[in-house]
Amino acid sequence: MKLHEYQSKEMFSRYGIPVPRGIAASTREEAIEAAQNLDGPWVVKAQVHAGGRGKAGGIKVVSTHDEVGNAAEALLGSRLVTHQTGPEGAPVHKVLVEEATKVSHELYVALMIDRGFRGPVVIASASGGMDIEEVAATTPERILKEGIDPVLGLQPFQGRRLAYGLGLPQELIRPASQIALSLYDIFIDNDCSLLEINPLAIDEAGKLVALDAKVDLEDDAMFRHHDLLPLRDREQEDELEAQALENNIAYVKLDGYVGCLVNGAGLAMATMDVIQNAGARPANFLDVGGGASEDKVALAVSIMLSDPEVTQVLVNVFGGILRCDIAAGGIVKAWRDSNSQLPMLVRMRGTNVDEGKDILRGSGLDVTFADTLTEVSAALSASLR
Repeated sequence: MKLHEYQSKEMFSRYGIPVPRGIAASTREEAIEAAQNLDGPWVVKAQVHAGGRGKAGGIKVVSTHDEVGNAAEALLGSRLVTHQTGPEGAPVHKVLVEEATKVSHELYVALMIDRGFRGPVVIASASGGMDIEEVAATTPERILKEGIDPVLGLQPFQGRRLAYGLGLPQELIRPASQIALSLYDIFIDNDCSLLEINPLAIDEAGKLVALDAKVDLEDDAMFRHHDLLPLRDREQEDELEAQALENNIAYVKLDGYVGCLVNGAGLAMATMDVIQNAGARPANFLDVGGGASEDKVALAVSIMLSDPEVTQVLVNVFGGILRCDIAAGGIVKAWRDSNSQLPMLVRMRGTNVDEGKDILRGSGLDVTFADTLTEVSAALSASLR
């Protein structure tokens, strides 16, 4: 679950990380009122779950109350298109009106899970305000990493080592180290998957301040954080992914056209590899899980079929806890409820596989069976000709 910038900064502030004074607004009038309670000039920022807002016109620096209102009015109700949103953009329902900060230097700091390290890692760079992927690709020596022992946590000496590595003046070593330690506290206390400050600025007074803030929370841990659930902005999420999440279905929309129905995350990943290797493109990651009922399978399939980009479907089920006949029953139910005419390629193995195939054969649906992944790949390749 992602948080908006204003929500992230409220969280940062509670943990002692310095942020500019700012107020979120939903209307032109609220934005002007916010500016009247803050010192100008101001920055008006579109609140969307995407980066690249500045280049897309979603961040405006203004110097009068009327300009604040005009900037807010132009952004509110629009769809901001950035390199992270795709051509459809993201809806803007709030803006953050913030006191502008005069910056002398910009840094980058983030805390995330590093799979290579198998634990949380602090990443920092003296090249803040830029695309960190570009920095890593062109000047990797400017990326600093500090792995964190999950038992001991981030230690003060590690924070100081990062601060010295960034080339900060002596008077900022302790504050920078404290920001890193506070980020780790946020990360652990709230079960985060990503924290990012880009940029972490040194202002003209020589103080550190987080000019931007990104917080991603781990969905699987949200049952421990009912206080954070109201912060979710469903309108920023893909409609199909949001529907799946609400029904405890693991679904991620992709940019392809082959809908995938699989039980088990590992099998789902392997299935998408098969699709790619055949020259096709998967439209989704969909794992119905091992203990799904017929109704849950039907709901998962209905979500997949709701994607207008899906032109064919691949079912790859290994019957175990989820029996093949239950999966087949759910598939047929979803196809009939949605009046779908899409062709389906099915590979079924495991418990009650014969019963499952019989259900699909007797359904009248456009079904082709394959026994091996090699046959699946060949059938997908043939459909491209």
